[in-house]
Amino acid sequence: MNITVVGVGYVGLVTGAGLAEMGNNVWCIDVDERKIENLKNGIIPIYEPGLEPLVKSNYYQGRLKFSTELCEGLLNSEIVMIAVGTPPNEDGSADLKYVIGVAKDIAKHMDNYKIIITKSTVPVGTGDIIENIIKEELVKRGLSIDFDVVSNPEFLKEGEAVSDFLKPDRIIIGVNSERAYNIMKDLYLPFERNGVPVFIMDRLSSEMTKYAANCMLATRISFMNEISRLCEKVGADITKVKLGIGSDPRIGMSFLNAGLGYGGSCFPKDVKALIKTFEENNIEPKILKSVDETNKEQRMFFIEKILGFYKNDIKDKTFSVWGLSFKPKTDDMREAASITIINYLREKGAFIRAYDPVAIENARLIFGNENIEYFNDEYKVLKGSDALIIVTEWPQFREPDFKLIKKLLNRPVIFDGRNIYIPERLKELGFEYFSIGR
Repeated sequence: MNITVVGVGYVGLVTGAGLAEMGNNVWCIDVDERKIENLKNGIIPIYEPGLEPLVKSNYYQGRLKFSTELCEGLLNSEIVMIAVGTPPNEDGSADLKYVIGVAKDIAKHMDNYKIIITKSTVPVGTGDIIENIIKEELVKRGLSIDFDVVSNPEFLKEGEAVSDFLKPDRIIIGVNSERAYNIMKDLYLPFERNGVPVFIMDRLSSEMTKYAANCMLATRISFMNEISRLCEKVGADITKVKLGIGSDPRIGMSFLNAGLGYGGSCFPKDVKALIKTFEENNIEPKILKSVDETNKEQRMFFIEKILGFYKNDIKDKTFSVWGLSFKPKTDDMREAASITIINYLREKGAFIRAYDPVAIENARLIFGNENIEYFNDEYKVLKGSDALIIVTEWPQFREPDFKLIKKLLNRPVIFDGRNIYIPERLKELGFEYFSIGR
């Protein structure tokens, strides 16, 4: 099939490359000229394992094309996917200006039947908005052209997005016409043949499914973080509690790790956006408000462990931080716990020595250079520091050289925000060790 993907960010680039890998001809369109030129030269704008070879191979084989001209894609495509950002407004609602802008541009240039697909995470009812916008623009042009608007949400986890696209656990499609139904079935037939369940439903239900899924996962995280606080008070171990409840097949193990809360580009904004949708429909979102509040509190809960150890005096202390991105296998710093923790410690007069395998450059843009120094080695960052703070659970941190860590730190103190070590082992090694819910 011939497909145009508008927006070459995280979702758009993975989607475009993935569809090209399945044999489709894909045009990836973006207004950012520098990004498009870089992609043509094999320079990938985001860090995502497996994405670079996928993009390069399909580009060189001619199935994946990059352009700043929407018309170039529209001329050749029956399917147009909108994959632009939907950042939060000040009130928490999703900002649809980029989605609406793309819809208007499509309507101004389309000259035959198109399926317009929303891959962006959009509030329930956005498909109706897009449909009305396109109809209005076509009326202005004095044209009557058939089209369909389809909801086809993505379920990509950063760090595993390529695998998630090529081997998804399910595909959700929201359609309101038989014509769109048949075309979408054909588009995803290769996945269905490989046993991937494809759920076709109405458009509104599809839009709701995306928000409900992300908010359910965020709820599990906040629930476990809240339980972890109680575990500390009563002497229980949250990691053992996780095993006890996660072994129940009705619950499962996913998203039950206590830690520093959720971050990234999806959960924080999607929780807030669904809260706003509840309120717009005069329903009190009690659970989701608590999820959001618990997530904010969890980072302060961790910071208070550090403050308590130093009796609230961390002025002139030096802390080494392992991990800056919001999760492993990505350079994404959006809503990362490191931002809250590092900024708070610096405000109180502490100095930060920071290390992350891939997110240093993005971190520089956020933190600048005041009271912070960046390192490209996880051990060099430790020398002369008063304590190690673990913020992101990169795999290389799981079995480090503890003897060397102890030698490099001024005092063998570790504050572990991800529970990656066994407290008894750290105690035997002579560390003062603080984790979550244990």
